[in-house]
Amino acid sequence: MKSNAFLLLVLIMVSACSSKEDLPTVKDVDLNKYQGTWYEIARLPNRFEKGLKCVTANYTLNEDGTIKVINKGINTEDQSKSETAIGKAKVPDAQFPGQIKVSFFGPFYGDYYIIDLDENYQFALVGDPSRKYLWILSRTPRIDDKIYNNLITKAEQQGFSIKELHLTKQDCNL
Repeated sequence: MKSNAFLLLVLIMVSACSSKEDLPTVKDVDLNKYQGTWYEIARLPNRFEKGLKCVTANYTLNEDGTIKVINKGINTEDQSKSETAIGKAKVPDAQFPGQIKVSFFGPFYGDYYIIDLDENYQFALVGDPSRKYLWILSRTPRIDDKIYNNLITKAEQQGFSIKELHLTKQDCNL
């Protein structure tokens, strides 16, 4: 039941991410390199991740070019409970590979814009054009302070409210 609530909240987020405001994205994304597990280092608060820690996103490239998305998190109040949301993603326009669409339910897709991406695919800054959603992702549970601060600066320069940024605890094994 709780997983369904998590999925519903993800759907709400996806539906809300439909603003047409401009947000620059990276010009190149190699989906083969992007796939795998990413740890959430920080995020803007949102309802669908409230009360979660040890949040990860795993991306797997499908044969048809779409991407399987598995988001997981552990309940901060009861670590025996976890939340999982399974969805799919696609790049609708190959000329803009950093502008990805993600769906966790039916035909509804939300924006997943890769704003910054390390050339070695070790960290990423992801948001949406409405500036309501923002994630700092890393291949490891922790990120260097200098890199983190650079990503925060980039997010702020793009109009995100970094004062509200929530650091995600990564103190468990998923």
